[in-house]
Amino acid sequence: MSNQMRKIPFRHPEIGTFFQAQPKLENPYLGDGLLQRLLRRLVPDDEAYNEMHHDLAKFGERICKEIDPLGEECEKSPPQLVQYDPWGNRIDDIVTCGAWKRMKDISAEEKLIALGYKSAHGPMVGRLHQFAKLFMFSPASGLYSCPLAMTDGAAKSIKVLNCDSLKYAYDNLTSADPSQFWTSGQWMTERRGGSDVGTGTETVAIPTDEEGKFRLHGYKWFSSATDSDMALTLARIADSDGVVKPGSSGLSMFFLKTRKPNGTLNNIQVMKLKNKLGTRQLPTGELLLDGAEAELVSSQGRGVASISQMLTITRIHNGAASTAYMRRITSLARDYSKRRVCFGVPISKYPLHVDTLATLELNTRACTSLLFEVVRLLGSTEEGSHEVEDQLLLRLLSPIMKLYTGKLCVPTVSEGIECIGGQGYIEDTGIPKILRDAQASRFPSRILLESLKSNKLMENDRNRGAVTPIWEGTTNILSLDVLRAIGKSKGDVLKVWENSLSRRLTNSVTSKPELARVAGTISSELTQLSTVLQQQMVHERSARLLAFSLAEITIGMLLTEQAAGATASKSDIIAATRWASQIPSIRERFGALEHEKIAEEASSELVFDCYSGLE
Repeated sequence: MSNQMRKIPFRHPEIGTFFQAQPKLENPYLGDGLLQRLLRRLVPDDEAYNEMHHDLAKFGERICKEIDPLGEECEKSPPQLVQYDPWGNRIDDIVTCGAWKRMKDISAEEKLIALGYKSAHGPMVGRLHQFAKLFMFSPASGLYSCPLAMTDGAAKSIKVLNCDSLKYAYDNLTSADPSQFWTSGQWMTERRGGSDVGTGTETVAIPTDEEGKFRLHGYKWFSSATDSDMALTLARIADSDGVVKPGSSGLSMFFLKTRKPNGTLNNIQVMKLKNKLGTRQLPTGELLLDGAEAELVSSQGRGVASISQMLTITRIHNGAASTAYMRRITSLARDYSKRRVCFGVPISKYPLHVDTLATLELNTRACTSLLFEVVRLLGSTEEGSHEVEDQLLLRLLSPIMKLYTGKLCVPTVSEGIECIGGQGYIEDTGIPKILRDAQASRFPSRILLESLKSNKLMENDRNRGAVTPIWEGTTNILSLDVLRAIGKSKGDVLKVWENSLSRRLTNSVTSKPELARVAGTISSELTQLSTVLQQQMVHERSARLLAFSLAEITIGMLLTEQAAGATASKSDIIAATRWASQIPSIRERFGALEHEKIAEEASSELVFDCYSGLE
């Protein structure tokens, strides 16, 4: 009967037949065309490049098959603190999983630190090789990349200090032998503040009868890699009357081993492990130094200057981690777009979705290019070639790279998770941790340490609160660091930067004339920025605008240079063209700031409306 309702047989509930395929992690080297072509351009020597290429391809396979599963295990088995044994004895044992311990061995086997110091092809190739591996390793490492950053920074500090008594420590930090390899902590933060070590450090160093040896007494409030083999830290040396000198000029740097020869802690009590939003895999603790045996490694009162040697290194590691998270989520979202079917077709067939993925890819390429330019400059300065020019550029671009990659990382990862949809929000997939860990800031800004050397801050810093823990103002503080780099060089660093970019843009057009329009756009913005800087003084309020302008113009040049290279692909030309088409106008940026004329009082009124004050 046509008017009768068709009867459907009753069936017991079923879970259905469809299961969404998960995105596949591809070889992070072979799946990253830009990284391959970038390294080919930066390493022209065939023997060095072929050796690097083979090693990175092999390492990429190891990441997929071994390292990434270990990283998942680190996430699922975070460190635990056991303060007492069953008999009531204080032991302060930080229990880490087997995967975390295995990461240490892998770091040595893959020479993740050693490559930066002992490359057969010199510092330049060594640093590029090292950071290419770290870039691949970081999002798979279960946050073991953090101890490696501080280990690299410690090795750099000891090398620069040229301290004979610590040669054995340097050898262990740069060893490729898992049985000899050490990691290092960086214990500076105390209760009064993060980066404000000049006023915040209360730890006291009491001299012993042995020359150069001290006992440290103090409370380190935020100590990452608490399970490390050694640490570099700051303290104030007490005189014979027990009096210490305040301010940064009273700080000295010390080396300590975390354990005594018998395996017990070096008079250190682990008061607690931090419960953090992200980086849960990493043991970060509050430590009480109760007479910890330590060795003075800086000149007395030169602790801030000495420990700042590691900051360029750790800054680059931060940039590598931020960019690596972007590459990881972009890679996963790309693969997922081929597996996820909506309305009968894969979502990779929808132009709007592909355009969103293209934005993620462009952001990732921009940050990758900026990262490896800074790595190249680091290797060049360590090699001694073009020393003055590259030192100035390294000083300018390292804070710019760190702030820009950090600023772009979180929205890029967040958008990438949205591209994966609901599954990207489910903890079981392992995807949400990418966003949590991307939020982490681990290292202090050089501007604070530089400012503290003279016991004074930049104009208005005290009134405006620029001295804050890094996780409360990374972009602002690093933007001020850019101003400081410019001021300290009396503007020379900007002249070197402008000349370098102009020369390289000209060379790019000579190699590939079809890039003339792209290069012309970048050159125009470069000229406009130069005009702005000549016509008006860049003050603290416009520091962010300056830093972002410098970053985006530099990226424009780098993408153009990459597109002009002998090994460039069509996508490299598209990336350079797209970047040039969307780069914000310098005239509009600084013109808007000039026309707004928002006084500090007005900004304060806007922010603190209805604020009742501190209790």
